[in-house]
Amino acid sequence: MTDPTYEFTRAVTRRPSAGIVNGLRAEDIGTPDLAKMEEAHAHYVATLKKTGAEVIELPALEEYPDAVFVEDTALCLPQGAVMMRPGAPTRMGEVAEMEPTLRRLYDDVRRIEGPGHIEGGDILVTVREILVGRSDRTDAAGVAELAEIVSDWGHKLREVFTPPGVLHFKTDCSLLDGETILATKRLDASGCFEGYRVLHTAEGEEAAANSIRFNQFVLCPAGFPRTAEMLSNAGYEVVQISNSECAKLDGGMSCLSLRF
Repeated sequence: MTDPTYEFTRAVTRRPSAGIVNGLRAEDIGTPDLAKMEEAHAHYVATLKKTGAEVIELPALEEYPDAVFVEDTALCLPQGAVMMRPGAPTRMGEVAEMEPTLRRLYDDVRRIEGPGHIEGGDILVTVREILVGRSDRTDAAGVAELAEIVSDWGHKLREVFTPPGVLHFKTDCSLLDGETILATKRLDASGCFEGYRVLHTAEGEEAAANSIRFNQFVLCPAGFPRTAEMLSNAGYEVVQISNSECAKLDGGMSCLSLRF
């Protein structure tokens, strides 16, 4: 029996564009270097392909600087896909650009019509439920509309809260397997993962929480050695991928793909 929350046959990615220098950022920690980002992105795509999954690589979108972060545009579930409604106005057009691709891959594609907002970076799918973190980009109305859609497909949604100053719920957590979550201590302290086994990122390595489990691999941002070692010791096959440039735009491992 496969686990639809981390065993995937397909992923969709989008190449970074030269417009990336104009991407959104919570604080300015430097301008991303396109060549470095492309190199890291190629490593990321190659790692996904190494699992045997098909990776659909979409072309760069110059007019949308943040379009490399495809995860925010949709939620992909076994039963269908839901097109999101981003909380950042400059990102609304990315959803329309992604929709034709998902319509080719899914029979059932629904849309968050609004007035609420919701982004994929705030959604963590586990075997038992869909956790959605309210954040600066995801509001109560967006969560309620998604809850209604996924209940049609037999999914239970639970609303939780992203810590202040953290862009997305998944900035601070990721799924490692059926019952295990990697999280920062600050997010776990909110009690949102009760009933799960939680592994904490090392002190000072909170940014490592945005990792992804994709088939046999856990893709982790490079530069967080103690967290990577902890995961290896826990029995996970870790692949470290440079995230230095995406991090300048508040992006991470989960943001760079839609997985289903």
